[in-house]
Amino acid sequence: MSDTVLSILMLTGVVLTAGSIYIFRQGDRRRALLMFVAAAVMFANVAIWLVPVT
Repeated sequence: MSDTVLSILMLTGVVLTAGSIYIFRQGDRRRALLMFVAAAVMFANVAIWLVPVT
C-alpha cells in the first residue's frame, strides 16, 4: 500500500514539475512557482518516508 502511495506522489511531482515549466514558458510566473513548490513538497515527503529507521 505505501509503495503505491509513494509511486503516485513521485508521478504527481514529475507532472507538476513539467506543468510548472510549461506554464512558466507561457508567462505566468507566480502560478509556475507555486506548482514547483508543490512538487518540491511532494519530493520532500517521499524522501522523508524513504529514510531508513534504525
